[in-house]
Amino acid sequence: MIQRFHLIFVVWILVGFIALVFLLSAIIFVCGLSSETNQPSQNPLTAEHITQARKILYEGTKTKPDDIAAISLTESDLNLAGNYLVNRYHRSAIHVELVNQKLRCELSLMLPKNPVANYFNVSFRLGSEEGELLPHIAKFKVGKLLLPAKFADFMIHALIRYSFLNDYFILATTPIQRVEIAGKTLTIFYDSDSTNHIVNPESRRCYQQKITEVITQHNKKWRLSLAELLKPVFELAAQRSSLETAIEENRSAILALNDYVNAEKNPSQMTFLYKRSDLAQHFVGAAALAASMNSRVANALGEVKELSDAQAGGSGFSFIDLTADKAGSRFGELAVSTPENARQFQKFIAQIKDYYDFMPDPRDLPEHMSEAEFKHRFESTQSSAYTTLAAKIDKRISQMPLYQNQ
Repeated sequence: MIQRFHLIFVVWILVGFIALVFLLSAIIFVCGLSSETNQPSQNPLTAEHITQARKILYEGTKTKPDDIAAISLTESDLNLAGNYLVNRYHRSAIHVELVNQKLRCELSLMLPKNPVANYFNVSFRLGSEEGELLPHIAKFKVGKLLLPAKFADFMIHALIRYSFLNDYFILATTPIQRVEIAGKTLTIFYDSDSTNHIVNPESRRCYQQKITEVITQHNKKWRLSLAELLKPVFELAAQRSSLETAIEENRSAILALNDYVNAEKNPSQMTFLYKRSDLAQHFVGAAALAASMNSRVANALGEVKELSDAQAGGSGFSFIDLTADKAGSRFGELAVSTPENARQFQKFIAQIKDYYDFMPDPRDLPEHMSEAEFKHRFESTQSSAYTTLAAKIDKRISQMPLYQNQ
């Protein structure tokens, strides 16, 4: 009887806590509603602005994993890129100021027509104390309601951690070493050693030489299959490796492959998957990221890239490209997962006959979808239609012999 009373008491406490959280959330949301925007008057984004914003945001996807050092963004860059991002799916506006080594931001989300309010307004300030490497929330307001900075920081991190945003948060923040604000410029410094992975330059050069040897002997009248590069490269990796060095050798081999496959070169020297050079680039690029960082980062980056391609001027959202990203991520992850897996991986790739052995056929999947078509068919990357198709792609990859023991 006493135990039952305790159980009922605990349940009522939990129910009360959930009700309190819901009530607080409702109050905070209502406080952000307003008939007026919190933004200064701004000129609309032009086609030139959009092109420039996309370059600021996505040019970094061409960066090799070991070349990241620092990126500097002016106040103008932050406003341009920020407004491009917040206007992708909703009519919104953002205004950023860099003042006294702090970042001040005001965000105004335009709401659908309703009798209550036209906008939802939020503003916050990021800053760091002397000796701190990364900024934190120093001030946070929903409408005119000022929230405790630590409470706001906790709520935002909880929202990110337990939602689909977590992978993108990892992508954006894991490699960051420190952030500096000086004048009207924000500089993000990336730690090139943040992954704690050792890449032997001599080993990498050996694989680059092997790739050059394969290219020299290849008949230029025929397309160069990615399998024709992988097989001899990992035959060499198996010869050079012991159980202790297999992971390091595999990582060096994949990075050397990425150096070649994703380099700018003339059409006669390109590498192909299913008669498409872009699929080889997606596959090897994702493998390099997964081997250098982790597969979650590689998958998130691949999804971001496809969403950007759906914008005006892009090649369109492609589940075919996304399949190459996902398969490449699994490939890179398996290659460096454990010493035992790394050795088995080398032996398997050294015996492949074609790219069917490491990349499923994606040619029946939809591609070249504009933003409007993607929204019509899939709504978002969190819809059941999207996640069902993504799961279908994952299943195809998992059923391949190479990945079944992963």
